[in-house]
This record gives sequence, structure tokens and C-alpha cells, in this order.
Amino acid sequence: MEDLLYLVHRIPYPPNKGDKIRSYHLLKHLSRRYRIFLGTFIDDPADWQHVETVKSLCAETCIVNLHPLAGKLASLRGLASGMPLTLPYYHSARLQSWVDILLASRRIKHAFVFSSAMAQYLHGRKIARRVIDFVDVDSEKWRQYGNAKRWPLNQIYHREARLLLDYERRIASEFDHATFVSGAEARLFKRLAPEAAGKIRFFNNGVDADYFTPQAEYANPFPSGVRPLVFTGAMDYWANAEAVEWFAHKIFPVVRARQPSAVFYIVGARPTPAVRALGTMEGVTVTGSVPDVRPFLAHAALSVAPLRIARGIQNKILEAMSMAKTVIASPEAAEGIHAIAGRELLVARDERGFVDLIVSHLRSGALSYVGAAARERVMRHYSWQSGMQQLDALLDPATADQQPLDFGSARRMAGSTGRGLP
Repeated sequence: MEDLLYLVHRIPYPPNKGDKIRSYHLLKHLSRRYRIFLGTFIDDPADWQHVETVKSLCAETCIVNLHPLAGKLASLRGLASGMPLTLPYYHSARLQSWVDILLASRRIKHAFVFSSAMAQYLHGRKIARRVIDFVDVDSEKWRQYGNAKRWPLNQIYHREARLLLDYERRIASEFDHATFVSGAEARLFKRLAPEAAGKIRFFNNGVDADYFTPQAEYANPFPSGVRPLVFTGAMDYWANAEAVEWFAHKIFPVVRARQPSAVFYIVGARPTPAVRALGTMEGVTVTGSVPDVRPFLAHAALSVAPLRIARGIQNKILEAMSMAKTVIASPEAAEGIHAIAGRELLVARDERGFVDLIVSHLRSGALSYVGAAARERVMRHYSWQSGMQQLDALLDPATADQQPLDFGSARRMAGSTGRGLP
């Protein structure tokens, strides 16, 4: 087995949120072919219990504690230096030293970098094959944040978007290949970085359809006589928090007025104070962390994904689809999903669209067919195996350049009301 350096901005375990789901499956797959030298951070104290699990997949690790407040203070150096704030946030002298010693002492020919922030550790270092998985176009996320926030945060976010895009373009030009989570993200980055267009690829996230199955028996976590609308996701993530606040204040009261049995469950760890406050509203429950989201999905009347700021693929949607749930999503949340709008995934453009679709389903169940079709879509197009095989080709210089410009199973979503789906 050959050696491979794998740099990840957050420990790739447990696979309980979007980036960690992808980075874990990458680690698991790569460990079958390479001796993995993993450099990563832990920003949640609860994740230290999982270190041994990660080490069991690696030849050597360098795991650095990252306190979010310390990271934010460190990022202020970027304001004075003219660099993106993201880079000093994830800079560690200890990790850089480990990388340098490793490269000097071993014949490492392959490096795989997960997220743009970790590319800084390979700046000026020579490795035969370097591939970066940007996952999403992070600079575009910061641009969206800037458009949604008020002064002075909007100025800081727009600055980050501009500088981070410059950095992403440099990385893409320097590395052998750059990958994204969806065709939509890949196409966007090609427009933003045309000089690197020939290096851009994508491969979809997968879903463990045997785990997220509607066939298993799950205890009902809801009171009797209610029709639950469920949102799942990490609730300390601003885009998720903003989505449920908008839904709870603008959409759910109208739904409940028309359908009194409707309840709204916000299922996810670390809810912000604003999200916790939603639990005081009539019919709204904020669960906090739960040991298993599957019972909430299995017994939900609907899964909702009302994100107004979103990048890449929303795993929460894929997991609900795999559970044969009817999902109603915003165009932004649906953008990365390869599915037929109106048949496998419902897309609501605005508040009225959400209300009409939700009430129609709760009253008559006329949209129940969507869940079964959604499960079939996941089974056909969202396996980790196909994406991982294509990643292998990128890491092999003999075959990587023979790959088509875009690969992956995704194409535009027929009938989509979004900005264009892979």
C-alpha cells in the first residue's frame, strides 16, 4: 500500500452532519487502498471520544484541538494581513510542523485535502499528486451571508467572499484536480475560475439506504393525534437556524390555522438561543440532540427543508428521501439534488408555496406517492461506491486525465423551480 496524506478541517467521525458524512466515507474508502496519514482538528469536545475509531483507519494521525472562540480571535489576523479570515482560523503551527516532518521523512506521493482551509498546509510543498475536495464553493456561501446580513457583518462577509474566492482559484490552479459535491457547484466554480475549468470534477454524496430504510420498526417519538412536520440538521449552523426561524414565524402559523393537528419538530444538536426560543411557540418542539433521527423521519407526516441559504447537497433531504418521506424543499435546498420536481421531491418557491403544499398533503395525503419515488431515486443514484471509484481515478495519474470534464450521476433536475440542479 502507498502512503496518502489526508487533511481535513474537522475530525471525520462520527458521520452525523454534512461535511463529516462525506469526509468519513472518504476516509473509510481511502484506507482500503492507502496507508492514511491524517491531519485534522476537533472543534467539539464530544468528538474526542471518537479519536480511537478514527485512528483505527489510519497509519498515523495529528489531531489538534480547535476552540471556536480561539479560532475566531486568530482569524482577526486576516483583517490586518489581507488574507481570508478562514485561513488563520484553521492555522496550527503544530499541524504544519507535523506535515513538514512527514513529507521530509516519508515518500508520500498522494495528498487529498478536504476543504479549502486545509490547502495552506501544502503551500510550497512538492507532492506528486494533489487533489482537493472543495465540497462546496465556500466563497459563494460567504457572499450569500453578506447579502443576508446587515452592516457591519455584511462588509466582513463580502470581504471574505472576495478574498476566499481568490484563494480558491489559486488552489485550483496549483492542484492536479479539484472536486465538488454536485454538478451545480462544479459548474459555478468553472464560471468563477475559468482558468482551472479543465481540472474541475464532481462526485455526489451517497446515502446508506440500508440504514435509512423505511422497512425497519421505529418507536413513535410524537404524541398521538398530531401531524408532524420535521426539520433535521445541526442547529448551531446559521443557515439551518435561519431556515427554521423563517418557517416557524412565517409559514407554520398559517399551516396550523388551516390544519390544527400540524406540529413542527426541529430535530438537531446544539440549537442556538434563538432556535430554542421557538420551542415556546404553540405547536413547535425543539428536541436538541437525539440518539437517532430515523424515528422522527419514519413517523413524520412531511420532511421540510426551507433553507434560503444553501450550498452543495443537503444530506438531510437525501436521508428523508431514503426513508420514503415526502420532502418539501426550497429551491436553494433542492439545488444539489438529482430528482424530478413534483414527482420525487417537492419544491416550494415561497411562503405561500410551502403552505399550499403542506396543507394539501395533510388534508388528503395526495402527495404520498412522492415518498416512494424518492426512495427509488436514492437507490438508483446515491451510492457512495460510484463516487469513490471515480475518486480513485483522480488519484491515479495514469487515468485521471482521461476522466470527462464532469463525472457523477447527477444531471439537471427536470421541472425544477431552482437555479439549475445537477
